[in-house]
Amino acid sequence: MQEQPTLEHPTLSTLKNPSLRTESLVALGTFGVLAAGAALWAARVTDGGNQRWYRRLRKPPFQPPSWAFRVVWPALYTLMTVSAWRVWNRPAGPTRSWALLLWGVQLGCNASWSPLFFGQRRKRAALVDMAALGGSLAGYTAMASRVDRPAAWMMAPYLGWVAYAGALNEEVIRLNK
Repeated sequence: MQEQPTLEHPTLSTLKNPSLRTESLVALGTFGVLAAGAALWAARVTDGGNQRWYRRLRKPPFQPPSWAFRVVWPALYTLMTVSAWRVWNRPAGPTRSWALLLWGVQLGCNASWSPLFFGQRRKRAALVDMAALGGSLAGYTAMASRVDRPAAWMMAPYLGWVAYAGALNEEVIRLNK
């Protein structure tokens, strides 16, 4: 009769798959909560009067329809969560640590943009934040590629969106001097 695996005596296949460890699932949840917190923070400052203010601004012809944001952002937050989790699941070391630090920096910049742009209506400060977001995101992606290539590739849509959003932010400044 074969012994059933327990937490004290995991099977060899469980040891080889770090994503099955309890602490790995806790890490996935933690990254998800952090990303969701950034998303909720942004949503909080884009409601109500801030949306009315934004609708009155002149916008470039490449402004996406409002529904696009509700589709794009959940996908991007999901990809950034899974990317960080994949990096976290790799062996510890300085490259992994730097990657995760940069992931946190990009998330902080991400969470700062909406309060700057919508909450304080500081379009130029938001553009500076967007540049910092792009730099930290590029840094994270470069470091992640040294730790887990699929994790880095998961950030490609986010890098593209940040470049697009930066161009949009810049055009809103130019059109509304």
